[in-house]
Order: sequence, then C-alpha cells, then structure tokens
Amino acid sequence: MAESFGELLRSMRHAARLTIEELSHASGVSVRAIGDMERGTSRGPQRRTVQALAEALRLDEERQASLSEAARAGRPRQEARAPGACELPRGVGDFTGRTRELGLLRDLVVQEEDAVVAAMSGAAGIGKTALAVRAAAHLAGLFPDGCFYLDLRGMDAAPLEPATALSRLLKALGVAERRIPADEEDRAGNYRALLRERRCLVILDNAAHESQVRPLLPSGGPVMTLITSRRPLAGLEGVHQLPLEHLAAGEATELLRGIVGAERAQADPDGVARVASLCENLPLALRIAGNRLQSRPAWTPGQLAALLSDEGRRVESLAAGDLSVAAAFALSYRQLSVPARRGFRRLALAAAPDFGVPLTAVLAELGPAEAEDALEELVDLGLLQSPYPGRYRFHDLVRLFARSRLSEEEPVAGQELARRRMDAWLLEIATVAGRWFEPDYGAPPPGWDSLVELDDQQQAREWLMAEGEAWLAALRETARLGEHARVVEVAEAMHWFSDLWMHWGHWPEVFGLSSRAARAMGDPVQEAAHLNYLSWAQTYCLARYGEAEATALRALELARRSGDVRQQGWSLTYATWALWGRDDQPGKETALEHSRRSAECFEQAGDADGHAQALVGVGNCLRRLGRLEESLRHCLATVERLRDPSFGGSPAITNHAIGAALDVVGESYLQLGRWQEAADHYQQALSELRTRPIGRALALSLTNLGQALVRLGRPGAAREAFAEAVELYEAAADTARAAAVIEELDRLAEFSSQK
Repeated sequence: MAESFGELLRSMRHAARLTIEELSHASGVSVRAIGDMERGTSRGPQRRTVQALAEALRLDEERQASLSEAARAGRPRQEARAPGACELPRGVGDFTGRTRELGLLRDLVVQEEDAVVAAMSGAAGIGKTALAVRAAAHLAGLFPDGCFYLDLRGMDAAPLEPATALSRLLKALGVAERRIPADEEDRAGNYRALLRERRCLVILDNAAHESQVRPLLPSGGPVMTLITSRRPLAGLEGVHQLPLEHLAAGEATELLRGIVGAERAQADPDGVARVASLCENLPLALRIAGNRLQSRPAWTPGQLAALLSDEGRRVESLAAGDLSVAAAFALSYRQLSVPARRGFRRLALAAAPDFGVPLTAVLAELGPAEAEDALEELVDLGLLQSPYPGRYRFHDLVRLFARSRLSEEEPVAGQELARRRMDAWLLEIATVAGRWFEPDYGAPPPGWDSLVELDDQQQAREWLMAEGEAWLAALRETARLGEHARVVEVAEAMHWFSDLWMHWGHWPEVFGLSSRAARAMGDPVQEAAHLNYLSWAQTYCLARYGEAEATALRALELARRSGDVRQQGWSLTYATWALWGRDDQPGKETALEHSRRSAECFEQAGDADGHAQALVGVGNCLRRLGRLEESLRHCLATVERLRDPSFGGSPAITNHAIGAALDVVGESYLQLGRWQEAADHYQQALSELRTRPIGRALALSLTNLGQALVRLGRPGAAREAFAEAVELYEAAADTARAAAVIEELDRLAEFSSQK
C-alpha cells in the first residue's frame, strides 16, 4: 500500500534532519499546517504548498514527483464548480467610506499566519453586506483560490441550517454532491480540511446567531472568513469583532454626491447636507434618498429634504422600489421577544435623548431584570445603542419606526395610559430627589420604595441630572393637562437644587411653568414664591436683569397683598440680585435699600435662612458702592453672628452664608490692596463654600484668590487656583469667564518663562 502524503512528508523531513519548526521556517508553511499534514488531518495540500515544502527539503526531481503524486492522491475528488454556486453578489460602484474598516481587514490577513475570522455587526441598513462585498474585491489579490459568498438568511423565519450551509459551501469548493457526507459533523470536517489547503475568502452574510455560524468556521489554513450579522455574535471565540457605526458626515454627503452626480450636488450643497443629516448618515437611507433623486431629475436635494423633514412621513418616504428603511427595521423587529417588542414601541414615548432600565420597566410594565434583558436584546439587534453602561438611546429613524409600531399596534388609550404612568413616575422621583437639597426635607420618607436608589444627595443629584430632559418633558405635559398643584410641588422641590445645576439652562422654563400654575390655582403666596424663583433664573441663567427685577417686584406686590412678610423678604432679595447685574450707581443704592428691608422682613418672619442671606447681601451692596471699610465691619460681624448657635437656621444654609460673607471680606481686602488678608479670607470662604458647592461661586472665589496669590509672589499656588476655576467655569458652560482665567494662566506662564 502506497504511503500517505503525511507519512511520506515525515520520512523526508527526518531524512533531511529537520524539525517541524525548521521546515516551517524554510518553507513558509505554518508549523500547525505541517503538523496537520503529517498526522493525516490534512491529506492533500495544494500544488504551491507542496512546491514550497519540496524546495525546503531540497528534494531531487524523482522524490519531488513522489511527494506531488501523494498530495494529488490525498485530495478529495472534485467536480467543476457549479455555475453560480456561492458567487459574490454585485458590488456597488459608488461605494464610499469605510476606509478604516477595509484597512483593518487587510491588516488581519497580512499579519495573521493562520485562519482569520472577522465578524461585522451593526444595525439594519448600516451597510454590512456592501462592506463585505467591497472587502472581497479589495482583498481579492490575497486569495487566489477564490471568494465565496453565502447568505445565511438570519432574518428569515427559518434561517439556513448549518448542514445545508455546509453542503452549499462544499459544492462551491468543488466537491461532488454524491461525495458530501450526510452527517453534519462529517460535512464540517470535510469543509475544514478543504479550507486548510485553500487561500480563499468566505463571506457568511446575515448570520442569525453563534450556533448557526460555529460549524462553518475554519480550524486553520490560509483562509479568511468574514461574517456579517445584526447581532454582535459575542459568543464566538477567536473572532475579530468589527462593529459598524453610521457613516461620518463627510462620507455620507460624498455617497449622495456619487449617486446623484457631482453637478447636481454642487448646485445645492446645503440640500445634500440636510438630506444626509435627515438620513442620519445611514447607508441604506442615503442610498434610497439618492435613488429617489436620481429617478426624479426635476427635484432638488433641498426639496427632498423638505419632504423628509416631516417626522410623521420620514421613514415611509425613505423607500425606492423594493428598497425600504421601514422594511429593513421590520425584519429586526420581528426577531424580538414579546417584552422587547412592547418595550421598543413604548420607548418611543420617552422624550429624553437617552433612558435607563427603570424608565423602561415603568413604560413596558416589566420587572427591572426583564427590562434590562429587553434593552440588551434591542441593542443586540441594532434597534438601540448603549453609549455607556446603563443608558440606552435610539437613532432618530429607529425612534420614528418605533413610533409607527406604537400607533399601529397599541390603542390610543393604551398609549396615553403608558405616557401618564411614565410622567407620574418621573415627577414622583424628581420630587423626592429634589427634596434631598431642601432644608426641611432631606432623605426620602420612611418606607418609600422605588426602582431608583436615592440613598444620599449624590445619588439624587446624579438622577436629576441624568434624567433632566425626561422629568422636564413630564413637567411640561403635566402643565399642559392643567395639573397645577403637581407642577408647583415639583418646582418647589427643585428650588434649592437649582443652585447646584445653574448652567442646565431650563430653570427659567421650570419656574415659568410653576408661577403660571400657581396663578391658575389662585394662590398669591405660591405665585409670589415661584415668581421669585423665576427672577433668580432670569438673573443667573439668562442675565436678563431688567426682566428679573420686574418679576421680583411683581412677586413683592403679591406678597404684600397677601400679608406674607417672609415672601416679601425673598422678593427684595431677588430684586437685589437683579440690580447687581445692572451695575449702575442708582441700582447699587436701590439694592442696598432692598437688602436692608429684606433683612428686616426675614427677622420679623423668623426666617433665619433668609435672614442670613440678606445680611450677606447688605455687606455685598456696601462693597459694590465702594464703602469697603463699612462692608468689612458688617461682614465680619455677620460671620460672628452666624456662628452663634442661637442664630438658628439650617446648618447647610448658614455655613454657605458664612462662606459668602467671608468671600465679600476677601473681595473688599482685594480692592483695598491688602493681598495677604484677601488670600486668607478667600481660603476661609472656600472651605465653607465647598460644603454646598455652587460652581460659579466657587470659581469666582478661586479666581480672586489666584489674583491675590499672584500679588503675594506665589505663582504656583495661584496657578492651582486659576486651573480649578477654569474647570468649574467650563463645567458650567461659562466659556467667557473660563477664557478670562485662561488669560491669567497664560500671563503667569509668560512671567515664569522670563525669570
């Protein structure tokens, strides 16, 4: 009986006194491949492999012929490849972008010595198949034994079975149908054996799940397998994952230009950019939009953009012939479990740009674990994105598709019930979270239970900020429905917290809604309070000082009519703050009058918290008027008074008032040129102000401290103060003040370089 190829190769290697590693180095054939050949796992290597081994072994013509004959005998008998068997689909001539991904795939082929498997995943319409086919053309020169393509029909009701897929691939590789084993494992073994000898590329398109793909993966050899799937297929081992995102804006407009023609695109570049944006740079949507323009020569890109601007029709408008964005999304939707479908539909009701597990649980009527499973299922199918752990979001086109499914599949009454349940839950959590910062509340009431943990102020703050867009939308809807008491309650809970998130930008709207709600309730005391909050927002969030003063004076009139002395004190305080923004001499004098009257009102009403702030306000007014020595005496006396336990009030508010008074002292010393005393008092002020950190207030104190330290010849300490101030201003989106402090840092650096 003739020796097998493996036996003959081993004997020739031994005769040449070479190890497998040495033969691998000399021939360029991998150690693993040579081992497979000698063990008989790979029985019939290709001609060029045999040639490389023969040259490395330095065989004469007779022994080389023997080795070649043994290799031919070991190869499975093949028939001619069936016409059309696993042929690549037609590529697109105007393929655009994905340069990085194509480069990564080429690097994998060039750098890996053994079989390469890469899995591209992404949402419907992201261009997975187009990229795979483009990669085949791009890499064709590296795979002389051919490129093969198989659609695994992962989105069909009955995806292709692995056994059927193996049969088709074996036929494509030239194995006669009668020689294909009946058993799936035997088919997989034959397929892997063939791939070990072929330098080819296999595209497995539209995979359903890992178990469908696993039998189709190579065990070795110079082969590349490229998988595409809407799911990430994270369970596959040894696979290079390549998640695909939407195209970059420049790539998207370039693709549209390629479809509609450069001349037409250049005639309306803004329209092209708008169409790309409305398509969210999704390749399928861009292709459809381009095809629609191509088939309607009289249309301009701007006219198509106007059509797509209608959210109610956008998804349906993105259809051309048998191409449809809605149909692509529907394939993914049909793959979902019942809870995930319900969650997907109802999340279209969420107004915020992103959301978490608790909101999903409330909307979809699921437990937290079930809600998380549903969200992850949606992420796996590309219907949601997860920008960071615990948060999820739609792309706009998918959100519009979810909205259409909601309209089609759930009655209007059911939709409204889900929306009201969500809004009520959001406002309940917002109220409890906001009260963590109220002097009279703090922790949630005993026995309070929710899907959200609010065990301390930090958790409350994080939730209020993360869900700000969501609870604000719920507040708007509640106001629209005329639930005035609820609106006032929520806004009241936000009063003290708003100081800590001053740069949010929505406080004027929040307190505008609540002041109108209080007026609708016919409650002048509540209206005065919420007009005061609105005045604060107009001063510190909008810098509309005239409006803010007028709002505070309107509140003052309401408070006087209702005989509410405490609210009169607050109205005068808010009017003072508005006048500080005006920064003119009459305004400064009026502000001092308001502050003194405010302090009297608070003392009369027994409101220690308000009284503390009014006393600090008097000192600040004196400083602003240039009465610096008087301001110093007043503020230092105020600090002593506030530190006396008999003064009363909330410790948090009192400590903050002490910090504010010390800050005024520091500023007065700074204006007097008494740098050391200024620095000392700013440092004392900062230690108090940090207990209730209001970003802009801290940043201003740090800036002034830095200036005092510069005058004291302490550039290192000044640099630290300025740097922290810049961080706080940037966090508060106050770019103008941040830029001014950066200039201080630049001057410091220039001064240091000249020394």
